[in-house]
This record gives sequence, structure tokens and C-alpha cells, in this order.
Amino acid sequence: MASLPFAKPNELGLDNARFEAACERIRSWTTGPESPMPGAALLVARHGKMIEPRFFGKQGPEPDAPPIRRNAIFLLASITKPVVYLAAMKLVERGLLCLSDKVTRYLPDFAAHHKEEILISHLFTHTSGLPDMLPNNTELRKAHAPLEEFTRAAIRDTVPLFAPGTRLSYQSMGTLVVSEIIQKISGQSINAFLKQELFDPLRLKSTALGSKGLDADRIVRVQVPEYQAGSDYGWNSAYWRELGAPWGGMFSTPEDFAAICQLMLGQGKFGDQRLFAPGTIKMITTNRLDDYPDLPEGVRRTQPWGLGWRMITWACRARGETCWAGTPMDTSAPPGPCSGSIPKRRASA
Repeated sequence: MASLPFAKPNELGLDNARFEAACERIRSWTTGPESPMPGAALLVARHGKMIEPRFFGKQGPEPDAPPIRRNAIFLLASITKPVVYLAAMKLVERGLLCLSDKVTRYLPDFAAHHKEEILISHLFTHTSGLPDMLPNNTELRKAHAPLEEFTRAAIRDTVPLFAPGTRLSYQSMGTLVVSEIIQKISGQSINAFLKQELFDPLRLKSTALGSKGLDADRIVRVQVPEYQAGSDYGWNSAYWRELGAPWGGMFSTPEDFAAICQLMLGQGKFGDQRLFAPGTIKMITTNRLDDYPDLPEGVRRTQPWGLGWRMITWACRARGETCWAGTPMDTSAPPGPCSGSIPKRRASA
């Protein structure tokens, strides 16, 4: 089974009228010259079944872009990160990667600029102190640098912003370092490893890290920031699509990604395939910030992270910011994009 079976909203215990109202809201966000987003898709699943995905808007931000395709493939951006971390847990299960090890055990050159105390777990929880992006990120992209050049810079040239385990700061470069560790241990490229360990077992035919092998006509063109407009290195460029950045270069369809979500909900099992032990998924989805005694109490309680996966307590807005139960949400505005053995655990007060 390549995807979840389809069902009607009422068959899943959902209110059909409210589902249609949600569809109308998204349609209003993707219709007309002043619409805040060019295109979107909605997929709702429950109890191992899904409502047939709905698609809205256009295939790109251009005024003359054609209607969005039913088989559209989307750039997942930072949702790539938790998938990379999930794949890395295959190596943890096999005893090939230890979360409490120092990164330098696997990448000796990482010790440059006093990074020798950073643990693998710090990379998974965004507590390493690494910067989000390289200082010369734009220059590298303008030069169409290969992924290996980004990786070398992340390992040798990055200077930590703070001591590991003392603060939390979102770090794309931590994900890149983890991907290099995966490559070193497995002997495979990161995109080949993801394909072999996750995408192929789940039979995801329209999912890949990097667009190579995918139908380019199906890929939705996204809105780009001002500095990328008209460039040949922006998110819609052939260079960026094919780069396969482990921090933001994954492509997928709603149906395919629903299988990954169901894998998590199934405690590591999807259909007749068991890819992870239930205990592994429990570790991934438990707040690991409690493992760091030097992390401020307020951060541990209000910005929980599992092993590569952000913990959301109620609702997700603006790359996964926490909204507590009872907090009113402004449903008239389009949502922002959503972005997931360790040292001795500290007891919560």
C-alpha cells in the first residue's frame, strides 16, 4: 500500500460542513490577484485513512501560472529536517550512532573553533550553538556550489554562538552536519540513504531529497524572498532544486507525506512495514530539552524539542511556534509555514 486509503469526512468521525468550510477558507487565500499564497493543498487523515486531498490555486506565483495539478509535488523546505533526523535514528537503532557521543568521534575536523564539546544530541535538539546558515550562504548559492562545499564549511568554519546545551537556537547547519555523519557511517549519499531507508520501504514514488528523478512539470513553484527574485539560485531554480539540501531540499506530495506522518502515529509501523521500534518513536517525540540542566527552565517548558522533531502542544503557526490550549487563533489570516542514551535527565520542578 503506497498511501492511506481514501474515506469521506463522516466516515472518519469528522463534520463534513466544517471540512468544506476549511476548504473554502483556503480557496479564498489562493484566489484572486491579491491572494496571500499562490497555491495550497489540504489533506486530513484520521484512524489510518485520509480524505482525498484538495488542491487550490496555481502551480506557481506568476500571474499566468496554470491551475495547480492534482499530482503536484511541493518543496517541503524545513520539514526536510525532521525527516533527516528520523533517518539518522536508523543508525542509532543499529548501534552505529550514539546520541551521547561527541560529534568529533565521527567528524574529527568538527573540533575547529572550539566545537569539540558538542554532542550528537545537541545537533538533534537545536542546542548545539551552530548558526542557522553559513555567513557566506548567499555567495555559495550564487556560485552554484555543490553540497560538499556547504558541508565542509559547516564542519570546519562555523563558530558556535554559545556553549552547547545552554541555549536553544534553530540551526540548519546542525542538520547538515548530521547528514554528513549519516554519509560517513552508511557509505551512501544522504539522498540515497533516505530513499533506501524511508522512501522505498514506504513506497513513496513522488518523494525525494532533491528533485532529480522527479517530473519537473509537477513541482509547484514557490514564492521567493526579495534577494532571490530573478536569480538562478533561488528556490525555484534548477540548481537549488537539484542540490538536495538536507536542511530544506525535500520534495513530496500530500499523499506521500501522509505516509510519513502515519508512520510516526503508528509508532514506527506503516501498513505491514515496521521501520522503527516503538521505543525509538517515543524518544523522538519526547521533550529532550529536559536532558540539559544548563538550559533555562522557561526554554525547556515552552519550546519543547524531541529528537529532531518540534513538540507542538496545541496548534502550529509560524514554523511551529507553540500555542497553548485556550489561546484564540485568528482564522481569518493565512497560517505561517510549519516546520522535529542522552546525558542524565534533569527532573522538572
